[in-house]
Amino acid sequence: MNDFYQKDIISVRDFDKDKFEAVFAATDKIIKMEPSQRREIARGKTLGYLFFEPSTRTRLSFQAAMALIGGTSLGIADIASSSTKKGESLADTIRMISIYSDVLALRHPLDGSSRFASEISDKPVLNAGSGTEEHPTQAIQDLYTIKKEKNKIDGLKIGIIG
Repeated sequence: MNDFYQKDIISVRDFDKDKFEAVFAATDKIIKMEPSQRREIARGKTLGYLFFEPSTRTRLSFQAAMALIGGTSLGIADIASSSTKKGESLADTIRMISIYSDVLALRHPLDGSSRFASEISDKPVLNAGSGTEEHPTQAIQDLYTIKKEKNKIDGLKIGIIG
């Protein structure tokens, strides 16, 4: 078991330096594993995803990561083809996909939507973009890349364009 088991990832503000370092160490460990060993991590587990906004990189990254560690994924990438089109509420959609999933990734245009989902779902929620607030999984990935390239994350000046 680890510190992140059954925990939501809603905001980078929920992380301190030690938690980031723990994520980076776990990532390094997984990368070094043999593929057959890596596929045992999430064997029998399912990632449920709900993307209420267009996404290619984030959704595919979640799906690919789940497949690499032996899990499966199911969800809705085109929300217009879901029951929300008929008036199903966000809460009901979250409850429904939680039935079929072990963890839920949510991208939604409303601020606070991932925190809301974490209060409704009985499964851990991963914020895959929450309105204008933040995209913590992208931030964690960016920090990991900076750490790998620069060997540190403290004392750097970083410019973000786009």
